[in-house]
Amino acid sequence: MRDTVTLAIDLGKTSCRARITAGASVLSEFHSAGAPGVADDDGARLALAAIATAVSGLETGALASVQQLGVGAAGAEAAPDAARILVRLLGERFDLPVALLSDGLAAHVGAFGGGPGTVLIAGTGSVVFSVTERGVRQVDGNGPWLGDDGSGRYLGQQGLRAVLRAHDGRGDATVLTAQALLLVDRVTDLPGWVSADGTPARTLASFAPHVLDAAALGDAVALALVDDACRLLAESCAATGSSTVCAVGGLTQHPFFLTRLAAWLTLVPPLGDALSGAALIAGRRDLLHEERTTRG
Repeated sequence: MRDTVTLAIDLGKTSCRARITAGASVLSEFHSAGAPGVADDDGARLALAAIATAVSGLETGALASVQQLGVGAAGAEAAPDAARILVRLLGERFDLPVALLSDGLAAHVGAFGGGPGTVLIAGTGSVVFSVTERGVRQVDGNGPWLGDDGSGRYLGQQGLRAVLRAHDGRGDATVLTAQALLLVDRVTDLPGWVSADGTPARTLASFAPHVLDAAALGDAVALALVDDACRLLAESCAATGSSTVCAVGGLTQHPFFLTRLAAWLTLVPPLGDALSGAALIAGRRDLLHEERTTRG
């Protein structure tokens, strides 16, 4: 019996990843730019455009054999009506059965192979999902203006705030100032730089790696910010009643960040990523995450 060929999508605010698999074999994979989020204005259409771009980079022969589509998309949990619209648009575009859930829950499915557990996603945004037989519990994931505490957006934002505070004489000097001046001519130009491309959360998150690098080199201001972000993320995990978590997302790719986070939490390695989670929900309806999955 031949394995079902699945197209999986992991759509975040920074990047969109597409992968075609047949069983455990990866047939084709491509990464491109993300989208603001399904919950944003015109979010479903923008998500479709980002997914279409990622899919266009896949190997044509593999794409022709795809039988089902699984999608993890940022904002799907917060905007169920927009999620249903996106499922309809995807079905029309690709002529495939579609299963969609949030990118955070897709990461949970991948991390625990569809089983129970607690996952911390720390990327541009941040959210914690605890999944048990009793259901799904979410902590944070409330977006850049009301939540996402400890996220890449938060860390980048606090780093740039520290630069501005140092410039004004309200805060300690930091090597982050030199990094910021690689982006703008003057420190006072930073507010305009953040809003210039219309995606301030993603722009702020792009400064987070500089904060992590500076902290790893011993900059006291940056180190305090990293530890503060870890504390906030640990608080979100604690709210689920669990201190043993699987941590995934862009921030966790930085070794120094993962080391500091491990001082607050007991970390377990993921079984798979959000793409493997999206592929899994495409073909199964018996998972604990089914109640949060939109199908069409």
